[in-house]
Amino acid sequence: MPPQTLTEKETELTELARNALQHAYAPYSGFRVGAALLTTDNRIFTGCNVENTSLGLTVCAERNAAYAAISHGDRQFLKLVIVVDQQTPSMPCGACRQVLFEFSPELEIIAVGSTNQIQRSNLRDLLPNAFQYKPR
Repeated sequence: MPPQTLTEKETELTELARNALQHAYAPYSGFRVGAALLTTDNRIFTGCNVENTSLGLTVCAERNAAYAAISHGDRQFLKLVIVVDQQTPSMPCGACRQVLFEFSPELEIIAVGSTNQIQRSNLRDLLPNAFQYKPR
């Protein structure tokens, strides 16, 4: 398979995610992650993972980016770029997938490793049969 390339917007998102990764706080796992989320209003929100000694309180980069967008009034997402400081790209964890699905089931996800290896997917493929609650 030929190497994948990024569009100009995806390159911008990747650089913003790399910048966010520099702020990651991961003293327990050593697994640092940065994320950049593009909304349908063409706004970009970034996040990094923040670990805590009480590991259940750790928050992933993807959720931090989504919560930043939501707190600024954006609830529809187009594209998420995730950058990790390991060679192999990493897709969002199950908790992040569920949170993102709540707002944008068709979200495009691009994961980038430290050597620019790229993996693409979409949220619906990553979380088939996702939990959905429809209020009455």
